[in-house]
Amino acid sequence: MSATPTPSPAALHTTPLNALHLELGARMVPFAGYSMPVQYPTGLMAEHHHTRTAAGLFDVSHMGQLRLVGPDAAAAFESLMPVDVIDLPVGKQRYGLLLNEEGGILDDLMLVRRADDIFVVVNGACKVADIAHIQAHIGKRCQVIPMPEMALLALQGPQAVTALSRLATGVEKLTFMTGGHFAVNTGVESIPVFLTRSGYTGEDGFEISVHQSQALPLARALLAQPEVEPIGLGARNSLRLEAGLCLHGNDIDASTTPVEANLLWAMQKVRRTGGARAGGFPGAEKILASIANPPLLTRVRVGLVALERIPVREHTQLQDAQGNPMGEVTSGLLGPTVDQPIAMGYMPPAFATPGTRVNALVRGKPVPMEVAPMPFNPTRYFRG
Repeated sequence: MSATPTPSPAALHTTPLNALHLELGARMVPFAGYSMPVQYPTGLMAEHHHTRTAAGLFDVSHMGQLRLVGPDAAAAFESLMPVDVIDLPVGKQRYGLLLNEEGGILDDLMLVRRADDIFVVVNGACKVADIAHIQAHIGKRCQVIPMPEMALLALQGPQAVTALSRLATGVEKLTFMTGGHFAVNTGVESIPVFLTRSGYTGEDGFEISVHQSQALPLARALLAQPEVEPIGLGARNSLRLEAGLCLHGNDIDASTTPVEANLLWAMQKVRRTGGARAGGFPGAEKILASIANPPLLTRVRVGLVALERIPVREHTQLQDAQGNPMGEVTSGLLGPTVDQPIAMGYMPPAFATPGTRVNALVRGKPVPMEVAPMPFNPTRYFRG
């Protein structure tokens, strides 16, 4: 998910579900160049809790979808990221990081190895630049095929599988970060989809790619299930922060390396020093050196919990006990599930140990915070 400046209303695109959002009384806002629902009449808190306890349906059709096709596609795509693409089995999904030459994160994305292609989902605000970047760098090694005709829905929550399995036989057999082609029976028609068991909330759930012409009947069929309610961008943000997941444009950007962002779990051993295919990605020398020599790092991403009931928002300065500036909050809010103010931010590695006390300068007053492990709320992915 990605942050973006607000464009003029005249420049906004709409998703195939726009009429449904308006019918349901959504409050629409500009986001990533689209008019998107930030919340529905029940409100952010109710939507957040419903997703944690039942199932929420999100319109994420602003995201970019593309296919990489050809025998060299995996090796070509791997040359742009510090991720193992070549060894990824068919039907498996992986989190990826598109890097610039300095090792900064141009975008974070999801990729799935399918029988005849690599399916990629990128952030909405970055999709035009991402597709151009990928085309420019590997377009001669494989076909780079954008899929603007496809919509994307996310069904998230502990009862998501109950709701979806009524309509799509076999989805319950998938495990976290796997996917496949399915048919969704709405009672009126059978809709072909490609879906993965994954999401951006920390809950079990699915992300569903469907042709834009069939997105509306699919959404209506899902919302007809008793467990499912529509959820907007506001709750999507609070859910992902409780799960400790990064927001591109806030917590990671083109000036942030995967090591600084504490995303080394996304960099498989085969791409690290000593691995069979070590390096060979943009910024590899810098990134591998910082892994081997941690003192080279000047900042790292950490989780923070406020010790007073005062929300600490993005761009808030972090200080040591003497009032010296030492970092900045990149995301922050009152977590509805954990019922306390939580945040992510960057600080020197010496201050990154859980339990370390720092202050956030909120409206000129220091608010005590403590470094905390992430996720703030336990994830409930279905691993079988």
